[in-house]
Amino acid sequence: MRHTVEWKVRLYLFEEDGTTKARVVLNTGTNEFTGHGAAHRNPTDRDVPEIGDELAAGRAMHDLGRQLVEVAERDIDGVSRPGTGPSTRPETAWPLPDNMRGG
Repeated sequence: MRHTVEWKVRLYLFEEDGTTKARVVLNTGTNEFTGHGAAHRNPTDRDVPEIGDELAAGRAMHDLGRQLVEVAERDIDGVSRPGTGPSTRPETAWPLPDNMRGG
């Protein structure tokens, strides 16, 4: 089955007093997801706005990605055949390294 869609992504960056905040909004046409991220500049570091933008944007996209994986896993559970569960189906993605797993 062929399947082609276009998802729209908008990334907003806000910087004030050494703190950069990012908000990324994904519109799938049927759902909308929002990821958030922030970066804080050490007062002793040079003011290089691009670095704050990159960190905050990356963190917002990481948050968005986490949400998409969670939704996909719930959707998989919802369409699983009776009698199957998380222990009987294969992983849906590569496992995260230990340093990227949530607490």
